Amino acid sequence: MQTVTLKVKRLPNCRDLPRYATPGSAGMDLTAAIEGKVTLGPGKRYAMPTGIMLEIPPGYEGQVRPRSGLAAKAGISLTNCVGTVDSDYRGEVKVLLINHGEQAYTFEPGERIAQLLITPVPRVELIEVEELADSAERGEGGFGSTGRGTLTAAAAKN
Repeated sequence: MQTVTLKVKRLPNCRDLPRYATPGSAGMDLTAAIEGKVTLGPGKRYAMPTGIMLEIPPGYEGQVRPRSGLAAKAGISLTNCVGTVDSDYRGEVKVLLINHGEQAYTFEPGERIAQLLITPVPRVELIEVEELADSAERGEGGFGSTGRGTLTAAAAKN
């Protein structure tokens, strides 16, 4: 298993540095760097500070992902599904939370709010072409074309 060095700067309200909950955890837990409780009402969004700044090595990104426990118990997720922390970003990492639940949810200082994964990102060279190779199996089928039903513009309106 390859180890990547991640430099972390702790800010004043930081409760915990990112850490793995178990030896098999894919992501490190990020915590709420707040002085007091923060309540997020149903349908509301909040940019939760984590109290950390990162120096991610070139060729890698930080992926901020929701915690399944918060989603299952309270309907708390991320507004952008998966957040990206670019290797050249040096500001505080914030987690864009949304409450999809029916009840308000109150975050405690230091509460685990999301997960951080550090993943490799290859650089891509684009080559503009007139035609693409044919794909006999899939072709231009999308939006469920290999499963139960196909989403069409007409179906989406209904």
